[in-house]
Amino acid sequence: MAQPPEGPLCSAFDLRCLHPGAARPDGWGLGYYPPGEHSVTVHKEAAPIHGSPQSELVRRAEHEESSTFVLHLRTALWGALTDANTQPFARAWGGREWLFAHSGSLDRRPAVGPDSLFEPVGATDSEYVFCDLLNRIAGRRWRSLGEADPDVLAGWLLELNALGTLDLVLTDGLDLLAWADRERSGLSSWILRPPYGPMSLSDAELGVELGRDGVRNRKGLVLASSELRISGEGPAGDWTPVPPGSLWLVRQGEVRAEAHPGTGMSAAPTPRRPRKLDRPPQGEPQRLEVLHRTVYRYAEPVERSTHLFRLAPIHDRKQALLSHALEVSVEGQSREYDDVFGNHVRRLEVNTPFTEMVIEARSRVEMLDTAPLPFRPLRSQSTFPLVWLPWQRNQLAPYLLPPELPESELRDLTDYAMSFVVRNDDDLFDTLMDVNQTIFQEYRYVPGSTHLGTTAYQVHVTRQGVCQDFANLFLCMMRLLGVPARYVSGYVYTGPRSSPHHPHAQASHAWVQVYLPEVGWVGFDPTNGILTQTDHVRVAVGRAYTDATPTSGTLFVGGRGEQLEVSVRVELAESG
Repeated sequence: MAQPPEGPLCSAFDLRCLHPGAARPDGWGLGYYPPGEHSVTVHKEAAPIHGSPQSELVRRAEHEESSTFVLHLRTALWGALTDANTQPFARAWGGREWLFAHSGSLDRRPAVGPDSLFEPVGATDSEYVFCDLLNRIAGRRWRSLGEADPDVLAGWLLELNALGTLDLVLTDGLDLLAWADRERSGLSSWILRPPYGPMSLSDAELGVELGRDGVRNRKGLVLASSELRISGEGPAGDWTPVPPGSLWLVRQGEVRAEAHPGTGMSAAPTPRRPRKLDRPPQGEPQRLEVLHRTVYRYAEPVERSTHLFRLAPIHDRKQALLSHALEVSVEGQSREYDDVFGNHVRRLEVNTPFTEMVIEARSRVEMLDTAPLPFRPLRSQSTFPLVWLPWQRNQLAPYLLPPELPESELRDLTDYAMSFVVRNDDDLFDTLMDVNQTIFQEYRYVPGSTHLGTTAYQVHVTRQGVCQDFANLFLCMMRLLGVPARYVSGYVYTGPRSSPHHPHAQASHAWVQVYLPEVGWVGFDPTNGILTQTDHVRVAVGRAYTDATPTSGTLFVGGRGEQLEVSVRVELAESG
């Protein structure tokens, strides 16, 4: 069994096979990497007794927090019942320790020459396979699985698979390689998807409690040679067999690369390379017309009030405001100004009673952000951590400060954000794209599930919300990584009225802009998993929603029983 989750997790392993009266295995072993370590901790026993002290230690899980666990229960077919023959096996290479476990049996052991860098200590076929793989990896001067070529690895494993049954996992602590036997796969996978409460996996031989030190709602991928029963508070999901003859490379709970060379020795591997998320193609300029209508109704008259309207689209080199008109049904004294973020604001002071206020903004905008990524590749500061000069940090300070949350919540969000950095080898832009895509794919859009006070942490835990919530989560994660980020409110064009996506354009929208060194502000829309281009109309920006809200105000006297009605229409403008 292998368990690589989306960040450190504390798991407790109950070896039920060592309970009184149970059929004991010929040996067992558990290996894991403590957080931030390249060395591996291994507990193992050959010919264990019922209720052994070692098994009680891993059941209590007093110190076992890791992103990768490998557990093996042995049925001896090769070698004596000794520690040297008990899996998982560990070896050091490339400045880190590697961990290996094999399920199955070979007809003969692969040859390992006396001059090889890695030689078996025991007599099992499994250790010979481990040493053979490490010798090949060292021969290529690959110091980690992240440097390895998936189709080359698959070719080697096909050769070894010809010697007998081969289901195995190999990890360097960061990546985990899984290989399913080419004839009859003995591996199954299960995805642990947040949100969830206490969860456990079990069968007659084993019980696993996930998150013994507290549920952290992290995504995980479990690989096992036998499907375990799933119980707990959360989406159970189904076990999925790993296709025969498949190689997976997993990092932080995500399959980063695959190879499916088939079942025949002559079949060439067909790899799926480590993903580089798609960059958007260059678009064409377009003109959009926006109608934003807001109606406030009150059961009791409002006698005195002030109102702020941020409804005029931004005018800059990426979008040109061709015309804008704002009409308010209630008369009052008004003035216009630019706020500290450069947003165009109209302030209205009303001293006459009213029970209904209709605010109607009409705008015509030419969208010019056809190429949000004019840099290929990113030439400056393309990896984490980002370094800012003192005057830059001073200017960007409002966009670098995360929201005020409890320390434990900020720590958990930091770990979550860092898992994307690790998954993408510290690459800045790949990390941004990955976070954007993950929120789009793994968080549910559920209108009415949140409110203005919902925090980024609550969105992370529940994995649901609306555009404002996803923007807040993205923004918080970026700031925790040292990437300046600001909240953007505006509109999005989703196609003609006949389009099935058109209803999504019937409300204002929210997304995030991040500031990239020597590039500037780049828009990310986690609700739709895209970069912003000529379909997104920017109206206001700020540190958070309160700085960029379209309409706000203060009712000094009266105004009980407020009802709000908002409608937005975004369409292509007619030529001319």
